[in-house]
Amino acid sequence: MTKRIEDEIQSTNFRSEFHKASLNIIFTSYWISNQNTEIFKKYQLTPQQYNVLRILRGRHPEPCTLLSIRDRMIDRMSDVSRIVERLRLAGLVDRSSCEEDRRAVDVTITQKGLDLLTIMMQEETTMDAVMKNITVEEARTLNDILDKMRD
Repeated sequence: MTKRIEDEIQSTNFRSEFHKASLNIIFTSYWISNQNTEIFKKYQLTPQQYNVLRILRGRHPEPCTLLSIRDRMIDRMSDVSRIVERLRLAGLVDRSSCEEDRRAVDVTITQKGLDLLTIMMQEETTMDAVMKNITVEEARTLNDILDKMRD
């Protein structure tokens, strides 16, 4: 039986279908995040730290500035400096002064960070399992609708 948003939040009072859809998106976003947070905890990471590591892996071996990392993050309100510093203390990234702009900071992923992401790839099936009840075509349609919504 499909759990409807009305059952999840125990309310049927919506101003409109658009209001209901907005609440459903927000609720589902938190639900997915909570599912994945359990996986990240096993590796002593937050979702934001995982996001930064994936961004840096995509740029590897080139460095990425803090501003560039923030612009690519899913949660752009995150304190990138603090996240990077925690990753640096864990040995997962390196920080250095940017050669082109002394005010900027370059960040690169370390081998330890790359190795951790490789190990975490085993979890991708579990992360993707939150979508197990929809088809590939439904996922494609959902992506199109969400992209259209942000236009």
